[in-house]
Amino acid sequence: MSFVDGVLARVPQPFRALALRHHELIKFAIVGGTTMIFDLAIFYSLSLTILEEKPVVAKVLSGILATVLSYILNREWSFKNRGGRERHHEALLFFTISGVGVLLAAAPLWIANNVFDIRADQENLTTLVVVDFVLNYIIGNLLQMVFRFWALRRFAFPDENVHLIDPDLVDEAAEEPSGHA
Repeated sequence: MSFVDGVLARVPQPFRALALRHHELIKFAIVGGTTMIFDLAIFYSLSLTILEEKPVVAKVLSGILATVLSYILNREWSFKNRGGRERHHEALLFFTISGVGVLLAAAPLWIANNVFDIRADQENLTTLVVVDFVLNYIIGNLLQMVFRFWALRRFAFPDENVHLIDPDLVDEAAEEPSGHA
C-alpha cells in the first residue's frame, strides 16, 4: 500500500469518498501550491533586483521554470495513472498548455502595467509587492489553474488507461455509510 493509500485509508467518511473522487484535483492543487512557492521565490528574486524595471519578463521567466517543475511533478504524481500518449507527445502538449497558462498568469500584471500604468503611481515598495502578488498569484494563478487542469486532463493526460488508486479503498469508500439521510 502506498503512502497516499495509507493516508486515504485513515480519512473518515464522507471525506474519503470525496477525496477518492477528486484525488487528481487534490494532487494537482498540491503540485500547484508547490510550484507557486517556487515561482514566487524566483519572481520576487528577479523583479526586486536585476529585472526591477521589467516585472512581466520576471514573471514569464519564473513561470517557465515553475512549468518545468510542474511537468515533472504532475507527470510522476498527479496524473501518473493516466496515459495513452507517447512521452514526447505528452510533454509537447503539457508545455504548450502550460505556455498558455503562463501567459494567462502574466496577463493581469501586463494589463495593470501597460494599460493602467500602475507602476508609475507607486512609490511605496510594500504596495508594489502586494499589488504584484494579487495580480500574479491570486488572479493570474486562478485563471491559469482552471485552464490548465481542464486542458491537461483533456489533452495531455487523457482518460485512456486511467488506473484507480487502490481498488480496495474505492470499494470500502462506496460501502461505508456517509451519515447522510
